[in-house]
Amino acid sequence: QVQLVESGGGLVQAGGSLSLSCAVSGSILSITAMDWYRQAPGKQRELVASITSGGNTNYADSVKGRFTISRGNAKNTAYLQMNSLKPEDTAVYYCNVHFGRIVHRGQGTQVTVSS
Repeated sequence: QVQLVESGGGLVQAGGSLSLSCAVSGSILSITAMDWYRQAPGKQRELVASITSGGNTNYADSVKGRFTISRGNAKNTAYLQMNSLKPEDTAVYYCNVHFGRIVHRGQGTQVTVSS
């Protein structure tokens, strides 16, 4: 059974940095992509960044140049390095793991950026 454990959220001042991680246990050999979404109160869920099994990455325009998604050497962990954080980055951040068309979602971690 696949399990996702997210960590790294917290409170930071504007301009600061946080690093999120998403560790996957279970059948990691068939992971095709991992990504991070976020959802702020009263707003729609937004794709922040994604990375494929081949290492291709994609970012939302709002985070380009500030956030970096990567995977660990063991390929069962995804990281989201967030720099130059802004108050509008405040949201619950969720990790998704793709096994082809099957998607497993994490429970989310809160990121709060104070002005």
